[in-house]
Amino acid sequence: MLRRSIGSAILLASLTALLSGVLNFESARAQDRPTPFWLSLKFDEVRMRVGPSQQYPIDWLYKRQGLPMKVVREREGWSLVQDPDGTQGWIADSQLAASRTAMIVGEGLATLHEEPQAASKLRWRAEPGVVGKLLRCRESWCEIDVAGRSGWVAADRLWGDDEVASAR
Repeated sequence: MLRRSIGSAILLASLTALLSGVLNFESARAQDRPTPFWLSLKFDEVRMRVGPSQQYPIDWLYKRQGLPMKVVREREGWSLVQDPDGTQGWIADSQLAASRTAMIVGEGLATLHEEPQAASKLRWRAEPGVVGKLLRCRESWCEIDVAGRSGWVAADRLWGDDEVASAR
């Protein structure tokens, strides 16, 4: 019985070490990305801190899953991010998702079209602040999906991706 317990303990320790190595490799690989790049908030509630650890005070509490964030810098499991209003702070990497999202910005309603051109059929309109999944960008247009409704919007009405930013 003692041999089985020792064998199980060794196996568990080996698996833990292997998993830790894989996670550390993934974390290191994630930090190899050139900044800036874009992520989004993973949860309905995410805290932004004034520094890169839980010891720093909370500066903002976001209550918007999917909100796009621009990663400016990374440090040991934390990302210095910028939100759509220009506010910068630190968010734990575990609170950020790789999902590509974009937010409608600017004044008035944004028109979303069937094709990436202003003359194409109007599908719907979205208010500034609406966040959707960024599907793809072409020239100065991007296709977004908001709760299952997709359409093409002028890239200068979006915030949340390098392709969008370069189209401005």
